[in-house]
Amino acid sequence: MSTPGHDDPLSKERSHLAASRSALRAMREDVESLDITDVTANWVNAAVLESQIEQRIKALADLSETPLFFGRLDYLHAPGAEQAEGGEGERFYVGRRHVHDADGDPMVIDWRAPVSQPFYRASKKDPQDVSLRRRFGYTGGDLTAYEDEHLLDPAEAATTSRLLQQEIERPRVGPMRDIVATIQPEQDEIVRAGLAGSVCVQGGPGTGKTAVGLHRVAYLLYAHRERLARTGTLVIGPNRSFLHYIEQVLPALGELTVRQATVDDLVAQVEVRGTDGAATAVIKGDARMAEVLRRALYSHVVPPAEGVVVVRGSRRWRVPVYELEEIVRELLARDIRYGAAREALPQRIAHAVLVQMERAGEAPDDRVQNAVARNAAVKALVKSVWPQVDPAKLVLRLLTDADFLAEHAEGVLTGDEQKAVLWVKPARSVKSARWSPADAVLIDEATDLIERTHSLGHVVLDEAQDLSPMQYRAVGRRCTTGSATVLGDLAQGTTPWATRSWEEALGHLGKGEAVVEELTAGFRVPTDVIAYASRLLPHIAPGLTPVASIRENPGFFDIRTADAGPAGVVAACRELLEREGSVGLIAADARVPELAAALAAAGIGHVGPGEETTHATRLTLVPASLAKGLEYDYVVLDEPQAVVDGEPDERTGLRRLYVALTRAVSGLVVTHAAGLPRQLT
Repeated sequence: MSTPGHDDPLSKERSHLAASRSALRAMREDVESLDITDVTANWVNAAVLESQIEQRIKALADLSETPLFFGRLDYLHAPGAEQAEGGEGERFYVGRRHVHDADGDPMVIDWRAPVSQPFYRASKKDPQDVSLRRRFGYTGGDLTAYEDEHLLDPAEAATTSRLLQQEIERPRVGPMRDIVATIQPEQDEIVRAGLAGSVCVQGGPGTGKTAVGLHRVAYLLYAHRERLARTGTLVIGPNRSFLHYIEQVLPALGELTVRQATVDDLVAQVEVRGTDGAATAVIKGDARMAEVLRRALYSHVVPPAEGVVVVRGSRRWRVPVYELEEIVRELLARDIRYGAAREALPQRIAHAVLVQMERAGEAPDDRVQNAVARNAAVKALVKSVWPQVDPAKLVLRLLTDADFLAEHAEGVLTGDEQKAVLWVKPARSVKSARWSPADAVLIDEATDLIERTHSLGHVVLDEAQDLSPMQYRAVGRRCTTGSATVLGDLAQGTTPWATRSWEEALGHLGKGEAVVEELTAGFRVPTDVIAYASRLLPHIAPGLTPVASIRENPGFFDIRTADAGPAGVVAACRELLEREGSVGLIAADARVPELAAALAAAGIGHVGPGEETTHATRLTLVPASLAKGLEYDYVVLDEPQAVVDGEPDERTGLRRLYVALTRAVSGLVVTHAAGLPRQLT
């Protein structure tokens, strides 16, 4: 690894960095100076163009603490005949975005470009025509070192990159950052998978599955920008704290248009003010509820009792009851939404009238058909035969009317299951009802039965193992015509309805054809920590491959018996805060208030999950229920048995503990006054 010296290659690389930053500023200034006064036809077009320009200016921001490029590729030949800028011995600098000079020549190539792919995949066994791969080391935004790998030199032995290891292990403060400089070959294959297919990534703690999913979004937006600009992309996370933690990754890569949401956000048609017990939530989240809702909805369709007479001028046109029955039967047999069929019914009746008119020698057109469809008699018949249904009212009736539920759940839910979902205190109206999160998902299902949900081009679903079948269906509705990237770890399922297998989950999502990939190389969690946590795997996810840490730095791991009370926990936090990086104190939810008071009494400042840490305040106090997906350089885990006991059953509690044990990147201290769970000892 080379370091600064007089007139050495590092000086040239620094000069290229300075020139590249200057070129990026010029690109941004060019956009800022655009005058659109005479190029738009109206104010709407002007507003759209101004918004696009603002987005482009933001995307061209030069983040001083973020390296503009992190690698270099020296090709032996032109990188493919299709490469217009190719030439023998061509050199490419690989970075987070494309930068070109005043002549349009590239100074930095976007990491997502095909010519950049060998930076992640080339090896001595398969050099992909790359003679040299150079990695750069930075301190802040300053280029301070480089490291060369001569892929075509048989005399040079393959070694692990020190700069790569340093970047992986670099301490962090604040939100999650991108891993664009450290993407591994197996991760890159997932990142660059095509848009048409869906992918499911099973990855244990520290394998980078969340980062892979986010970088896949960035890659797809690069490779299919126009299509995804029309259809949209969405990242779904488990909670607001998690979304806040990851929200800076895509903007750092120049992508500003990706929406982020939780499943609760997607189905927020009613105000959620209530909760369900675990047993009730499991039943409401069961995919069988979709059939109960479908039956309940279509029970509103009744056969016509009599024919309909349409009066036009001096003529009367009668559609007999048997013909109306046939129209209704045909609409019920078609695979279309309840609302679409209801809208089609008056048109079908009007068509039957027009057939009679034509037989009588008249020549009606579309205007006549539309007029007949709006006829008062036709509208009255449609209202009686195929009435409008409000999805929230439908769900409310199912949850409060035992007879209505029994009628439509017969053969689907048992009697005990029906009793479990019925409300003890029926609500008077939709607005006064104390809806639970599971109820909101049922309403979303009912809404989709009535009117098709808008589908996006691509959806990333993170921490997917915690979703119920009905929640999977809710997400699947958002990508029926698009694709999905599903990310999760079966061992970290901490809900009573947690996913049992990815095949089952993908079926509920409507993506049964998705390819399931498994990441087993751990880049973030130290060897001793992941080995200790993996003691739980036989009890929480038998058969799952344990994560194998590839970290050269063994990290810091200690188990301490503490006196009753928080003094030992506070001491451990104070000790870890003397090190560089972020610190997380994870505890059972019920113990958080006591620990917060102890930290305050000791004069140790802290923030909660989702709040921004600073160099002055680097400690985050994390309830175990919110720890999933978060990472800290150092973690203090308080009372593991209390974490287990805080869940409704032991298996879920052990999974929650597995999550808490694997949040540390550089070191973990476990403190306990009570005994440790037997599965760890």
